[in-house]
Amino acid sequence: SYISLLPPSFFHNNQFHRRKSTMLSSRCLLFLLVPLFFTVNSEADDQLIFRYHKCNNDLGNYTGGSAYQNNLASVLKDIYSNREIDYGFYNFSKGEEEPDIVYAIGFCRGDIHPNDCRDCLKTSAVLLTDRCRIQKEAIGYYDICTLRYSNTSIFGVMDTNTGQYYNIESKTVVDDAFNQTLNGLLDELKSAAAEGDSRKKFDEKNVKVNESNSNNETIYGMVQCTPDLTKSNCTKCLNLAYGDLSRWCPEMKGCLYLGPSCSVRYDIVPFSQSIVTDSPAPQPSPQTSSINSATNTITSTTTTTKGKRRKTRTAVAIVLAIVVAGIVVVGGCIYFGRRKPRAEYMAEIEVQETYEDEDEVKAGNDLKVGDLLQFDFETIKLATSNFSDANALGQGGFGTVYKGTLDGHDVAIKRLANTSKQGETEFKNEVLLTGKLQHRNLVKLLGFCLHRGERLLIYEFVPNKSLDYIIFDPIKRANLNWERRFKIIKDIARGLLYLHEDSRLQIVHRDLKTSNILLDDEMNPKITDFGIARLFAAKQTHGMTSTIIGTYGYMAPEYIKHGEFSIKSDVFSFGVIILEIVCGRRNTKIRDGENIKDLLDNAWENWKTGTSLDIVDPMLEQGFNKNEKMRCIHVGLLCVQEEVDVRPSMSSVLLMLSSTSFPLPEPSEPPFLMQPKKALSISLSDQYSGPTMSSDSGSGSQFTQGSTTKSSVTVTDQ
Repeated sequence: SYISLLPPSFFHNNQFHRRKSTMLSSRCLLFLLVPLFFTVNSEADDQLIFRYHKCNNDLGNYTGGSAYQNNLASVLKDIYSNREIDYGFYNFSKGEEEPDIVYAIGFCRGDIHPNDCRDCLKTSAVLLTDRCRIQKEAIGYYDICTLRYSNTSIFGVMDTNTGQYYNIESKTVVDDAFNQTLNGLLDELKSAAAEGDSRKKFDEKNVKVNESNSNNETIYGMVQCTPDLTKSNCTKCLNLAYGDLSRWCPEMKGCLYLGPSCSVRYDIVPFSQSIVTDSPAPQPSPQTSSINSATNTITSTTTTTKGKRRKTRTAVAIVLAIVVAGIVVVGGCIYFGRRKPRAEYMAEIEVQETYEDEDEVKAGNDLKVGDLLQFDFETIKLATSNFSDANALGQGGFGTVYKGTLDGHDVAIKRLANTSKQGETEFKNEVLLTGKLQHRNLVKLLGFCLHRGERLLIYEFVPNKSLDYIIFDPIKRANLNWERRFKIIKDIARGLLYLHEDSRLQIVHRDLKTSNILLDDEMNPKITDFGIARLFAAKQTHGMTSTIIGTYGYMAPEYIKHGEFSIKSDVFSFGVIILEIVCGRRNTKIRDGENIKDLLDNAWENWKTGTSLDIVDPMLEQGFNKNEKMRCIHVGLLCVQEEVDVRPSMSSVLLMLSSTSFPLPEPSEPPFLMQPKKALSISLSDQYSGPTMSSDSGSGSQFTQGSTTKSSVTVTDQ
């Protein structure tokens, strides 16, 4: 592990102080409450999702080496290599006569830089021609670009036949004010986009929901048509897209429509490169509503030119700097006026506050934090160049993670920003659990720092970001061949086995997902983020909670429905991860005609028909390691079975993956098959006060659905 690489001087340097008889005060923990998510939520990463593709079998096929194939390759290269067009629309054709003429359109979102546009279209060309290897007509959608080609002319033709809708924000609408504001915004955007010229028919804007909206929300909207459409056809295309929003995104606060001729998107968080600054800003906390107010006022106007975008960004930066400085000054005055003696920070952590039943309290009392290092704040400042933006690895609503250097070694430093009751529990878990765990497939916590109002956690530095950053990127995952993927799967299993069976106490992670798997410089996986993990006593088999926290798509059905969790809950999450690694796609729902399917649906249906290899990532070597791939899919389906008792233990899972002689039982049907895609709605209490927004650093939005008198539900939608 990383800590074994540190020299003895690192531990005995007089700048660091080892904790002995004293421990952190639970009151002091109010300053350490909300942990920062490790995964950097990069807008560019989220946008590199190959949402959908369709190969049209009705217009004929071509053969390898034919004139059509040569023309297709040539026209696609003309599109993504063209540097004269800088407005994101390419409509080219290639060929002398029918039936070998290829008509192609490359179409990028209006806020995307030309270089990013060309990169997206190039990647799309590679994937689309791979997945539609013989069809003469095909279309593929990314969030930021669309590529289509055909053997019949598609120029200037409005087409809505292959449009796709996606729920991109899991929070539901609960007031008329939001709907009224949204409808007005969409109508305004439609009119402005239709008035565009032959280069661009595009508009974006954000407006604040009127004062009757208690959530103080801003709606960000964007619509676009291919500029070869007439004004009337653009209007018609958008009207048709609007007409089905209520069907496919019922009462949702975020929706995306991607079509061959037009697109629509709205959300309650910024997504446009014209609005979002180059460095992702942290999601606003309840204490920074004044920043929300200032930035929303400035960015409420449409930014349609580069000059306006620069001015908007500059203005936002200035206001943010002024307001943040003011908050720091006022907060400092309040803190120094009310802070308690330092001795109170060194009291024992009250573990009983962290857990909900007696077994977990007994287990928690066995852990101490005396072996962790306490770091000097001035040393941390020096290590991060005074928390320089250049050293920031990621930002979120809970603070910032910085890269630092201590005694010549790289570390990751989490600087906490806010306080909350849930954050107190999560911080205690990080200190009590991560500080005691020793395994090469778990991220190592090196220590912490307490300094007045500052609370920091210091971890080993893991350079290759998270697994989701690579495995869901069509370019980056090309570096993950099957040998590496199979090793990652088995190493994650080893880390889970340690948590469940080999460590002193059973530990249930409860939030296992690809964004919580970090990759080191040799692509070895390390499980991280133990903020909501739970301890089990020796004879404890399961736990119950009234606060469901996790990520939709990875949570086991018994946990979602009843708040029941066990080591088999982690097994379910691991099964989803296996299938995602093998298939190279997220466990999200997509529409296939009138059906809505997710990754588990696809895996199960192909398993039943004996075509499991059809779901394997096409970027992997074809024809090699078929048995290992089939075995991984088989094990993944065993892990995601609906019945808890029939899921294998992690020791059995590792044996199944490592030994081809170990017999595999037949899997049963996974849960949630053929369910319509909608926001997860869970009621654990009869009283409901509506959803409340919180921030998230992952690939989706975290929300609390059902803020009840007895319980709450926090779910991160991928």
